[in-house]
Amino acid sequence: MPQQSAKPDEQEGNPLHHTRKMGALLENVRDHLRADIQRVDEPQFKAMFETAAEVIDGLVTTFQHYEQKNESAWRRQ
Repeated sequence: MPQQSAKPDEQEGNPLHHTRKMGALLENVRDHLRADIQRVDEPQFKAMFETAAEVIDGLVTTFQHYEQKNESAWRRQ
């Protein structure tokens, strides 16, 4: 049986494919951090994980703004 050449992923060059994929991964990490806050009873841990979740939430928002092109920095001139 002849070997078929692999087709390049059609989404590979699409920036939205990558922002959505990374955005979903970041959301999962953020949600995991917040879930762990409920599991550990140490104030410093809780503060660190909440801070990390907030930073990641900012990244998720940035990715969403890029996808929506609702910030002037993401609009083409």
